[in-house]
Amino acid sequence: MIDPVALRIGPLAIRWYGILISTALLIGVLLALREIRRRGIDEDKFMNIILVAIPAAFLGARLYYVLFSGHLDYYLANPGEILAVWHGGLAIHGGVIGGFLAGGLMVWRYNMPFWTLGDIVAPSLILGQAIGRWGNFFNQEAYGYEVDPEVIPWAMWIDGAYRHPTFLYESLWNLLIFGFLLWLRRHPKIKEGEVLLSYFVLYSTGRFFIEGLRTDSLMLGPFRIAQLISLTFILCALALIWYRRREEKSKIYR
Repeated sequence: MIDPVALRIGPLAIRWYGILISTALLIGVLLALREIRRRGIDEDKFMNIILVAIPAAFLGARLYYVLFSGHLDYYLANPGEILAVWHGGLAIHGGVIGGFLAGGLMVWRYNMPFWTLGDIVAPSLILGQAIGRWGNFFNQEAYGYEVDPEVIPWAMWIDGAYRHPTFLYESLWNLLIFGFLLWLRRHPKIKEGEVLLSYFVLYSTGRFFIEGLRTDSLMLGPFRIAQLISLTFILCALALIWYRRREEKSKIYR
């Protein structure tokens, strides 16, 4: 049995999940700052955006979980538990939505280029997700259905059975996207904003299929909410790519 606690200092327990999330945030911010400096964008304003977006992301991740956990009545009866993230329960989709809403408002306030900043942040975000998924490994959560290890030799022994390591699938998929987005960002024919939009398409595609293997999905009636959100992200991002490219062509031929 893997101990989710990395270190104990008296009554304080430092968990692997927290270490990995903190590491992911640090690496992601440093990676984005490197690109910010290369492009000559105001570093102080960017850091102010990040300092607002990160807490908003955690709040969004928690509220999303609370809403779709199936235990909303419990949280409403015990409102102190709503923000008790140390009891478990964060959802990446809620974090992405919360972070982008708060960050977008800050970008608007500073009158900075949203699509440019989105392209800068997207590789950091997906890399952070790839690292953060290993927190699920230490917590022994976010795993898939029981499988035959002779058929699925990479299955992991979790919760008394061999199961799909869906956290591993998503981490590896996210690492592939990270590499692709870095390449795409330097591609001469890529349009501003399409690195960010590609992030939404690619991450959501992988998440849609991986979510179907999980046993702990948050639900909206009979539907897995992560799959619904993923489909929404894919359709909206593809529509934006098509619309923005059509608008650019129409300007050329006017």
